[in-house]
Amino acid sequence: MAATNNSNRCLVWFRADLRTVDNTALIQACQKYSSVLAVFIATPEQWAAHDTAPIQIDFIRRRLAVLRSQLAELNIPLRIESVADFNAVPDYLVTLAHDWQAGHVFCNKQYEWNERQRDLAAGHALAEAGIKFSVLEDTCVLAAGTILTRQGEPFRVFTPFRREWLRQFQQSPALAQTAPQPLTRSDCDPRFGSETESNPGQSWLGYPLADSSLWPVDEETIRDALMRFCIEHVADYGEQRDFPAVEGTSKLSPYLAIGALSARQCVSAILHEHPQALEKQDAGPFVWLNEIIWREFYRHLIDAYPKVSRAQPFIDWTKQVAWHSDKAALARWQQGETGFPIVDAAMRQLKATGWMHNRLRMITASFLTKDLLIHWQAGEQWFMSHLIDGDLASNNGGWQWAASTGTDAQPYFRVFNPTTQGKKFDPNGEFIRTWVKELDRVPDKYIHNPHEWSGAASLAYPPPMVDHKLARLQAIEAFKQAKAAAEAG
Repeated sequence: MAATNNSNRCLVWFRADLRTVDNTALIQACQKYSSVLAVFIATPEQWAAHDTAPIQIDFIRRRLAVLRSQLAELNIPLRIESVADFNAVPDYLVTLAHDWQAGHVFCNKQYEWNERQRDLAAGHALAEAGIKFSVLEDTCVLAAGTILTRQGEPFRVFTPFRREWLRQFQQSPALAQTAPQPLTRSDCDPRFGSETESNPGQSWLGYPLADSSLWPVDEETIRDALMRFCIEHVADYGEQRDFPAVEGTSKLSPYLAIGALSARQCVSAILHEHPQALEKQDAGPFVWLNEIIWREFYRHLIDAYPKVSRAQPFIDWTKQVAWHSDKAALARWQQGETGFPIVDAAMRQLKATGWMHNRLRMITASFLTKDLLIHWQAGEQWFMSHLIDGDLASNNGGWQWAASTGTDAQPYFRVFNPTTQGKKFDPNGEFIRTWVKELDRVPDKYIHNPHEWSGAASLAYPPPMVDHKLARLQAIEAFKQAKAAAEAG
């Protein structure tokens, strides 16, 4: 049955885009309608199915309070509602649109498989109710599906993808938009702005929370962090970004993950402060921009190849790898008790803070998938369940890169040596000592091999759980056998 709609009213459905600045769906809605209602639909059972970290949910909850205030300044009320999972979303949207007498729902596109299926179902349900549904490109600087080879195919390798991305961007720069102007009025009934469970305690909407208060959520602090990085730190980014004891990275990934900050805002800021960034590709500003393009690459991949967001490796023959099923070894990796100091420090940082330095993500992922030969999905799941910046495209892309199962991945015969990595990127053990207190007394000379120190017997720290040289050879052999088996049919 068609809805009785007010032609001046619409809904904006917020998902992973919790901002008013540079929000395509919000901007278009405000341009076309005089009365707008915003809605955020929590799905606790879906969060659990997706291993969403409690710290990220707390981060989202806190950011929604800021978003509510920002929208109120635009005369737009924000309704926060909870349904079980994605399957329940379409009916709820139809009901809300009927109650609000809205004839149009706007949202920004998400590329993940389950989210795409949810949006298809929502579109069908809304169409049957006579309600328009606009899903807009917003997540990427350059929309998925627009960066293609000369044959019209998606790129499978990063370097040519980046080359084409830069060519298109330079031809038509996609820069950040400002927030929409305030609407003249809000004719919304106050009940449409009600919030579910405003004092959550240890859980919110039945989902457990972890403290995210180390990460500010107000607009001014987020914007200042971006600009301060672009002005004061990005010049040294290329030299400093791999050293976890140094504040050499932007730490903006949590804001990008929930959409409190857009990739376009990041690109716009870097080009505003460093207009020649695209030309000087060996300098810090471009090196950081390159990380934004990697982020785009992984989003374009999950759009073009849905299997990678459906628990499948990108390289099909790697399905044949005989991964180990060792719960005890997995637990030691998870808890930071491997006997490899840089790995343990990184894993403890993740568990304590909900964040891990990018170089350490590569080291720990390589250790799990190559030294322990444990399936990359176990690591992907652990990271998602703990990271404040958990993001399927980037997390999956990073894990498949490390495990040599993904597109443009680390070749399977190149295996990180965790001890060598520690010596290179934490030479004096400053980061290690921050997180592995048992090694406080170990001299610098032995901090990466504490079991070789004469006082090792007095340490409450385990010896290395594997022989890296042997584990490396075993991993290479496992991949060789998998490839041979696949080729043999």
